[in-house]
Amino acid sequence: MKIAVPKELHKDEGRVAASPETVKKYIDMGFEVAVEKGAGLNSSVSDDDFKNAGAKIQSGKDLYKNANLILKVQKPMLKSEGTDEVSLYEKNATVVASVSAMTSPGHLKAYENAGINIVAMELVPRITRAQSMDILSSQSNLAGYKAVLDATEYLDKAMPMMMTAAGTISPAKVLIIGAGVAGLQAIATAKRLGAVVSAFDVRAAAKEQVESLGASFIEVEGETAEGKGGYAKEVSDDYKKRQAQKLKEELAKSDIVISTALIPGRPAPKIITADMVKEMSAGSVIVDLAVEMGGNCELSEFGKVVEKHGVKIVGHANVPSRLARDASKLYAKNLLNFVTLLFDKEANTLNFNMEDEILKDATVVLNGKINRSDLIPTKTIPKKTAATKAAQEKK
Repeated sequence: MKIAVPKELHKDEGRVAASPETVKKYIDMGFEVAVEKGAGLNSSVSDDDFKNAGAKIQSGKDLYKNANLILKVQKPMLKSEGTDEVSLYEKNATVVASVSAMTSPGHLKAYENAGINIVAMELVPRITRAQSMDILSSQSNLAGYKAVLDATEYLDKAMPMMMTAAGTISPAKVLIIGAGVAGLQAIATAKRLGAVVSAFDVRAAAKEQVESLGASFIEVEGETAEGKGGYAKEVSDDYKKRQAQKLKEELAKSDIVISTALIPGRPAPKIITADMVKEMSAGSVIVDLAVEMGGNCELSEFGKVVEKHGVKIVGHANVPSRLARDASKLYAKNLLNFVTLLFDKEANTLNFNMEDEILKDATVVLNGKINRSDLIPTKTIPKKTAATKAAQEKK
């Protein structure tokens, strides 16, 4: 069986879906591995590195010829996006990638029509047995770390307390919104740099983890929002009002704010309003890690660093890719662990055992049809007319 590893074409994507280490493992399993020329350059992996690991370096149609398994970082592009990657794949080929399945039903329909199988790595269930395959955790961990470093780049004061003959510099105050994997790593990183750190999360269960890292936990009394798989879920309007007031007070005292709050399959909750930003001190920094899903801050702009009311708001795209070398290594290992589960070595075939919870949840298109009907909207959302759009922009 053949594995193909293409170069990623999406803007701002520097990662690659395999590493020399995983290539060796695939070959030991009995696979032939082909890597597209230049696929690893943005992750500091040369073609020679892949060659020395046993991979063939191929391009164009040769890369996909007889390829049973295609390993990618981002979802395959469609013709409407400028490059028709799907047309290069052979029928019944299996693509393993992060495909944003919950927010891209149109892509799933296109993959179904193309007759290819799609595994959505972001849908691997968060259970103990699947931890080694959890791309959301491995990539969010790096994003949380990088968010703190990005914040220090734009902050005009030092992070730790410094005592000098000229006087004492007080430590920076850092507020983390959302204590998931990214938030917890942000807490740990900010603490290492000497900041005073506090964190907020709607899930009461996060308190113990936050405090174990030496940060203080900001609580809003009332309901909790513990959702499936450790994610947050929607809360009541009354809770949102009390949350907003508490956050407004905390934001005004913070030098750095890192927001990480996400709800799977839905736009990021708007937690930081324009009025809250106005109350923050000049020179403060907000890093919005949720900007790709609309942002937690009302004033964030995707892919940009903007200044509003004296506050710098960082909305970098694809933060894990800003650490492409390590992000690729971890992502590639996640994929290797998944493929090991999927591959039946004795039969030399891919075994989509739908009795296995991991395979059942992650396989979204199989044998020419969408396997997860819950990902396809049951109602058609009416398109905005030009007049409607103009009216909304005027508001």
